[in-house]
Amino acid sequence: MKAGPPHVAMLATPGMGHLIPLAELAKRLAARRGATATLITFASAASATQRAFLASLPPSVAARALPPVDLSDLPRDAAIETLMTAECARSLPAIAAVLAELGETARLVAFVVDQFGMEAFNAAGVRAARCLFMPMNLHALSLVLHLPELAASVPGEFRDLAEPVRLPGCVPIPGPDIISPLQDRSNPSYAVMVNLAVRCREAAAAILVNSFDAVEPEAAEALRHPAEPGWPPVYPVGPLILQSESGGTGADVDGTPPRAACLEWLDRQPARSVVYVSFGSGGALPKEQMHELALGLERSGQRFLWVVRSPSDDEGTLNGNYYDAESKKDPFAYLPEGFVGRTKEVGLLVPSWAPQTQVLAHGATGGFLTHCGWNSTLESLVHGVPMVAWPLFAEQRLNAVMLSEGAGAAIRLPETKDKESIAAVVRELVEGEGKGAMVRAKVAQLQKAAAEGLREGGAATTALDEVMDKWEAEAN
Repeated sequence: MKAGPPHVAMLATPGMGHLIPLAELAKRLAARRGATATLITFASAASATQRAFLASLPPSVAARALPPVDLSDLPRDAAIETLMTAECARSLPAIAAVLAELGETARLVAFVVDQFGMEAFNAAGVRAARCLFMPMNLHALSLVLHLPELAASVPGEFRDLAEPVRLPGCVPIPGPDIISPLQDRSNPSYAVMVNLAVRCREAAAAILVNSFDAVEPEAAEALRHPAEPGWPPVYPVGPLILQSESGGTGADVDGTPPRAACLEWLDRQPARSVVYVSFGSGGALPKEQMHELALGLERSGQRFLWVVRSPSDDEGTLNGNYYDAESKKDPFAYLPEGFVGRTKEVGLLVPSWAPQTQVLAHGATGGFLTHCGWNSTLESLVHGVPMVAWPLFAEQRLNAVMLSEGAGAAIRLPETKDKESIAAVVRELVEGEGKGAMVRAKVAQLQKAAAEGLREGGAATTALDEVMDKWEAEAN
């Protein structure tokens, strides 16, 4: 066996929501066990946002970009799931070459992939421990693991079910809130997801999940003692959230960029008074809903910081920004007439991007109107910010159910999202004495529990040590 620190290869399929938690996992392995890591990325994800993020990683985490592969034969409207799995399958020779090189030059103990990268387990010469990383939560993992049986037993479409889906340890999930690619059996993504579910149960020696026990305790317990024998062991190792964003106080000699203007604006606001509004790195709203959101924020009477993107009507889909977080057009042109002027004393509009973890950590931030992407959710919980749930696509509707009906960390907007309902929910979250007060108190509890799990001897730290012990034992 080679000398030197243990090395972990990690394959990050496209999307910052996949890349960031893997990178944070690599940094945590380095901090606890002196491990090094190589993040392998796909050519299709080489956006300016990703390049800047990779350049910020510490020396213990290297980045390797795979060469481009031809995807021109796929339909122009191919779903994200189809694109990612196809790119992975066509990159197998390049992945095998990277793994072979790492096997020669480092003490490679594990190969970690997310659910859309499992085809890479078929790359020639994979000798390290095969581990699946789930950037989603335990509810989503439970659905994935039970999906083959559900797909066979549920007649018709999930969205038409009269009764919710009941999984061990999970909040009942209404059919329309099942992961969006599963809503239509004729959608090519449906077969992709079912096949991935089968592979999840068969291909991995262990499953790492970016969640923590306190936010979904019954699901964590159920997955530790699954009804089905032979399922891979599950290790909640979260929360893994972005720990470093540029935020200096000026253009220092070390090249640190100036502090974001939105943080300077937050400095001038009262404590816990601002609602942060963002739909993640890939989300966009239709024009009509953008208008209702703007007018709802105005009517709520609350301060707000809104990361605005051009609408999905012009981007093509709700997830039109998935591969690149930059808004394609001037987003302010789509806001209601006079809105900017009427709200300039209480609101700040930021085009395309804000330093989210710093915004959520700021003392002036008192709420988060979110798409319920799991990275954003964990960032909100870590910083003790209660949420308004406005899910868009992927597993976000399932997350909204868990957060509102299970964890009690969010208030979910009704399906008809008009300006009056938006105003009422935002107002309740920030200053309400009923449901708003309960959500604020629950999030404070979960913030404390998340921190405790990451301390020495905590649940997440113990789980990560156990996995690393197994990797090293198998490699020796």
